[in-house]
Amino acid sequence: MPAARPIPFRRKAVRRGPRRGGRGLLADNFGLMRLAALGGFFVGLVSVVYPVSSTSGARSVAGSAISQCTAVDGDTLRCGGERIRLLGIDSPEMPGHCRPGRDCVAGDPFAARASLQRAMGGTLTIERVGEDHYGRTLALVSGPGGDLSCHQLHSGHADYKPRWDDGGRLSARCH
Repeated sequence: MPAARPIPFRRKAVRRGPRRGGRGLLADNFGLMRLAALGGFFVGLVSVVYPVSSTSGARSVAGSAISQCTAVDGDTLRCGGERIRLLGIDSPEMPGHCRPGRDCVAGDPFAARASLQRAMGGTLTIERVGEDHYGRTLALVSGPGGDLSCHQLHSGHADYKPRWDDGGRLSARCH
């Protein structure tokens, strides 16, 4: 019987250089996670070394001035990139914004928006309270004539919502 020939040992090919087919450092999820973690570290480091003021742009500290504001509807403002929902009131919805099954305030939404826009003439100050489920800032905003929520209530363009009034802050302002 002939002697068994040994099976030759096969060495695995060793690749040198970058992989082909578009695969590289970020080709898998682990690579993406490493890059994200590294990026987050550097952003955190830069923010400690070079802190950004919270008063830049439309965002500012409580009781400070805000600018570049327009009325979106009777209870919402847009100041720069920030959307601000006036605390404690609800005004008529613009056409198409009152979802079926929702109890929306009756009235003229265009008149409510115009009333708010008129009350905003001049410098505005803001006291931020929190954020709603739409990502808008909840706040008390005052103009030259006083609190904007109170203005909307007194002019008949909004309804007071006690459950939306954080700690009765609005009711204390609108006597």
